[in-house]
Amino acid sequence: MSLKYKRVLLKLSGESLMGDQAFGIDSSMLKHYAQQIKSIVDCGVELAVVIGGGNIYRGLQASESGIERVQGDYMGMLATCINGLALQGALEQQKIHTRLISAVEMLQIAEPYIRRRAIRHLEKGRVVIFSAGTGSPYFTTDSAAALRANEINADVILKGTRVDGIYSADPEKDPNAIKFDTISFAKVISENLNIMDMTAFTMCQENNLPIVVFDINHENNLLDIVKGQSVGTLVEA
Repeated sequence: MSLKYKRVLLKLSGESLMGDQAFGIDSSMLKHYAQQIKSIVDCGVELAVVIGGGNIYRGLQASESGIERVQGDYMGMLATCINGLALQGALEQQKIHTRLISAVEMLQIAEPYIRRRAIRHLEKGRVVIFSAGTGSPYFTTDSAAALRANEINADVILKGTRVDGIYSADPEKDPNAIKFDTISFAKVISENLNIMDMTAFTMCQENNLPIVVFDINHENNLLDIVKGQSVGTLVEA
């Protein structure tokens, strides 16, 4: 099978794991993502995953609870490790070899991040799950996704959301919002479209790393994208 993208970084939000729940991890959503990931791994795609922690704790909530921002960001990093462990378990039930890698050292749970070792795992067909963000406060998991994707020489970032692409306005609020099939980095910035935080987005723009924003909940979208079909919205130079 011919593949448009051979090495991919998949960015998932922690909220996507909640399903219809108010918080936590919905087992049916976890299984759904594991099955989607299996469909592309079986085709020979080298896959890394960055998953957020918003279903458990967001660092940005810290100010509301009186917790210092840096402390709150570290709590958010730990939440991504919990989600990473959950995804690892779901993938291993699908007989997929995985490695959980953490930017914050926790040797009993995850490997420390070493770039060359992570790339070697990908070359051997293992799914690499990057957790704990960048390991530093003040950076989101979007920034971690952009950083790791560039470090491992990924062909693309696939940003899985609950919306089927990038629109001129929020399609859940504005029925007249127009969907873009492709869009340039410059136009996203000029029209102030909210795709990723600006640190992450600028990193992708500077390194000419394309981003595909798509609906992760649609069953075959992930497979269709790596095969080269037009799904969601492609952001490129």
